[in-house]
Amino acid sequence: MTPPGIVIAGLGLRFAGESLFEDLNLTLPAGEFSVLLGPSGVGKTSLLRIIAGLEAPSAGQVCADDGAPLAGRVAYMAQQDLLLPWAEARENVMLGAALRGETRDRARAEALLHSVGLSHRLRALPATLSGGERQRVALARTLYENRPVVLMDEPFSALDAISRARIQDLAAELLGGRTVLLITHDPLEACRLGHHLWVLAGSPAALGPPLTVPGTPPRAPDDDAMLHRQGELLRRLTGLRPA
Repeated sequence: MTPPGIVIAGLGLRFAGESLFEDLNLTLPAGEFSVLLGPSGVGKTSLLRIIAGLEAPSAGQVCADDGAPLAGRVAYMAQQDLLLPWAEARENVMLGAALRGETRDRARAEALLHSVGLSHRLRALPATLSGGERQRVALARTLYENRPVVLMDEPFSALDAISRARIQDLAAELLGGRTVLLITHDPLEACRLGHHLWVLAGSPAALGPPLTVPGTPPRAPDDDAMLHRQGELLRRLTGLRPA
């Protein structure tokens, strides 16, 4: 599947009588990793849900730049792994197909679990998996959907630093070439994975100018260019300006 770019035009959203954002405009480049940061409650998750078709905006629209509908071309990976506790890892990977009444491809599910380093845990129940293993099952489930657009809402935030770095590497490898939008509060994660970074802030929320990060994800944590971008991003997030 050729991944489309995503065009967000004039988007507005009101919640409980308040405007979360209005006249929001953003283009997510096709086949690249875009990252959205900003304070809690600013509307990041709502924006992701609108793109996924799970929530309706008050104004504006979201569309693919190739003219085809987005419906059926988006996979969503939430902050929680949302694994069914009574289902083994392999069955959790195929959950979307099961819910849609489609034929489940066990060989493909097993291959994806192998790709995330869990070939020895195919039949493990979620309660027996570590936090990092559960997130890898969730990543395999996202990949099983085989969609050209992938939306990720702080999917690695509950992991320890080492597990998080490893699954970032996996995500960069396995989602390469897709159109990805990742929400995170972690500037290092944003700069390791993202081609393009945006900060959503204010009330109503608005987008600042994009930052681009040189190099190919996943970037080494000590890469000089990446660390420079991380510093610039932190200045934006904290409201500081260079001396």
